[in-house]
Amino acid sequence: MLAIARPISIAPTLTGIAGIIWLGLAPVSTGYARDIPGDVEDFLESYCVKCHRGKRAKAKLDLTCFDSIESMIAAPKTWLDVISRVRSEEMPPEDEDAPTNEERAAFLDRLDVSLRKAACDDGVQPGPAITRRLNRAEYATTIRDLFGMHFDTAATLPADGAGGEGFDNAAETLTLSPVHLEKYIDAAGQALDYVLKDAEARERLIAARPDKKKTADRAAREVLEKFLPRAFRRPVESDEVDAYLALFREELKSGETFERSVAYALKGALVSPHFVFRIEEPAPPGELAELGHYEIASRLSYFLWGSMPDKDLLRLAESKKLHDPATLEKQVSRMLKSSRVRAFSRSFVEQWLGTRELGRGIKPDPTLSRQYDADLEAVMKYEPVLFFEEILRKNIPLTTLIDADFSYMNNELARHYRLRIGGLREHPKRVKLPANSRRGGVLGMAAVLAVSSYPHRTSPVLRGKWVLETLLGTPPPPPPPNVPELEEHGEKAEPATIRERLEKHRENPICATCHDRIDPIGFGLENYDVLGRWRDRDSGKAIDSRGRLPDGTTFDGPDGLKRILLDRKREFLEHLTTKMLGFALNRGLTLEDYCVVREIAEKVETDDFSSHRLVHEIVRSVPFLRKSGTRTTSEP
Repeated sequence: MLAIARPISIAPTLTGIAGIIWLGLAPVSTGYARDIPGDVEDFLESYCVKCHRGKRAKAKLDLTCFDSIESMIAAPKTWLDVISRVRSEEMPPEDEDAPTNEERAAFLDRLDVSLRKAACDDGVQPGPAITRRLNRAEYATTIRDLFGMHFDTAATLPADGAGGEGFDNAAETLTLSPVHLEKYIDAAGQALDYVLKDAEARERLIAARPDKKKTADRAAREVLEKFLPRAFRRPVESDEVDAYLALFREELKSGETFERSVAYALKGALVSPHFVFRIEEPAPPGELAELGHYEIASRLSYFLWGSMPDKDLLRLAESKKLHDPATLEKQVSRMLKSSRVRAFSRSFVEQWLGTRELGRGIKPDPTLSRQYDADLEAVMKYEPVLFFEEILRKNIPLTTLIDADFSYMNNELARHYRLRIGGLREHPKRVKLPANSRRGGVLGMAAVLAVSSYPHRTSPVLRGKWVLETLLGTPPPPPPPNVPELEEHGEKAEPATIRERLEKHRENPICATCHDRIDPIGFGLENYDVLGRWRDRDSGKAIDSRGRLPDGTTFDGPDGLKRILLDRKREFLEHLTTKMLGFALNRGLTLEDYCVVREIAEKVETDDFSSHRLVHEIVRSVPFLRKSGTRTTSEP
């Protein structure tokens, strides 16, 4: 048996307790671990072990090398692949016996108790200290706050891919390539050039200059001693200052002015790993440790502001007060009320809801509306951001995300929604929605409805999948191969609604199984067109927005769908907690993290779904405030 690493991350396809469940398959060489129920043994014996046993195991996956649930929990990468293939019905293959849907469901349900016990009873284990590059948005906001000037360097940097729980701030993906390094050097130079052109900013940055009583060397050291601790978000040692002072001397010796020589040294700091990366001191191997005070300050600021700590956080870190729960709570409350929380709102919401892709990877057909332009698209994307920001800053219940009596609009968006709301101008502002506005909550927002449609038509499938995956964390499996496309209008065929075409599509039994779960949800949103405008007819026929879920629950239209989601608000809360915890930790979640998710959700639910309570509980959690030493081991 090989030593197996404790899991560091789990891909975003594992959500809620379902992720814990699937990771618990634990066969051994002559049977199964004693804490695996008998019906689970039968499932594995019937559908898995036949092909995955011994030296000739398919895909070189020998399930018999694991001898306990603990060994499976400790090998997440191996079992993540099993999860993906079984959930997508890729495994077992078509030429082998396959479980029924009921067997799959029973298998998952039966494992729930034993796996939660295995994952959670030994206590929560935090992840290792992080070392990760600032993503381009964080780099830009940090430059802005460091110099106190609104200069956007993000456009010059490469885009960052998503990792962890689906966000671009995940350590797993934030590596540094030669291209990144070159772009960071360019961005640092541009930022300094911009600052030096502004007299006030220049004097603020280069606060010491040589004179009769002060040498150029002494003046440059004073500038660096003031700048480096802020840039590196921690105290600096004398030898660190000396290293950048050497850059100053080199440039001054070449004939450059004092100002340009100082700027050269500062540019070196801006491309240093201590600026470009967030670096936490590792815990001793195999041990747990509290984060340092400056590490907590950075975790807080990059979680809630997407930028460097401000003076208050750095002052508290210097006085070693950030381990005090009361101080920490006070700082979180302060930060949530700041306008700087918009950076968090925009980054989190646009990636969670998928609205960042509007105008990028997803572009509605321009022939659908002459009024659709860049200005309308921009305010469509800002509506959910400003809406979520208000929920955060004013501690509004998180269930408001599902249904609300307010939103953020300008005159153009209100006109797009065909709403008569007075007093609106170019800039979006909070508006109380009229009765029967057919808006309220993210499901009625144009950006959400556009990214869950095709460019030229709506899609109940895409919208149903969006609700299941984004709001409930229960994504359907991907479609099996060779599924026929949905028939479009033929030249001689009578026009058919999307619903009629989907019902014909579902006559195929291969398609019906998943579509019975997905389509009814999407039908509830069919009154919204591709751009989120309300409509009563499709292809000349009245829209039927009724839905019937697999459990027999029926509803009609967006309001009925919202009521169903509110009935499942705990499920919604657990998934939202999963996403926000992953965002805060900058990584994918471990099994122990899912135990934390459940604990946090229980506390938030008892506090009337308070948005502030969610953030406070994340910040005071073990994964956020502590770190573990890593161990060098490998998976089988």
